[in-house]
Amino acid sequence: MEQVDKQEGLDASAVPFGDPWYGATADGRGEHAGDAAPGDGPGDAVPRQRVHSAAEIYLEVQRSPAFQEVRSRYRRFVFPAALAFLLWYLAYVVAATAAPGLMARPVAGAVNVAMVAGLGQFLTTFLLTWAYARHARLRRDRAALDLRWETQEMTRGAGRP
Repeated sequence: MEQVDKQEGLDASAVPFGDPWYGATADGRGEHAGDAAPGDGPGDAVPRQRVHSAAEIYLEVQRSPAFQEVRSRYRRFVFPAALAFLLWYLAYVVAATAAPGLMARPVAGAVNVAMVAGLGQFLTTFLLTWAYARHARLRRDRAALDLRWETQEMTRGAGRP
């Protein structure tokens, strides 16, 4: 068998991903030596500013208008959708217990109203899941990712002396 030599350069584990959290640990072990903060070198004239703790940074982000907008968009979708689904489910349960004659009424052959309503529950679950994923993708994901990047950049210096 012929042996193939490995080419010089980056191996697969050294290729960075587009994820801002990849390789960044709380104690800074995942960062490269060349990523020193401004003011670390002897010739830097940039004064060192107070380094905020991670908790302070996260509280600041939580109070930001951008974060509040993401949360507001989430609540404006989830609360009405959850309420509508809960009412639909309770209507099914109440109808099954209070109106057994209605639920036993045949629709087609052996299929009755209760079976159609039960299948409607499953269909509603899948439709609601699709609608939630679509809403998140179109209305929240970009803003949440931007907040994540900003927070990661702000915490990059947190924990360093």
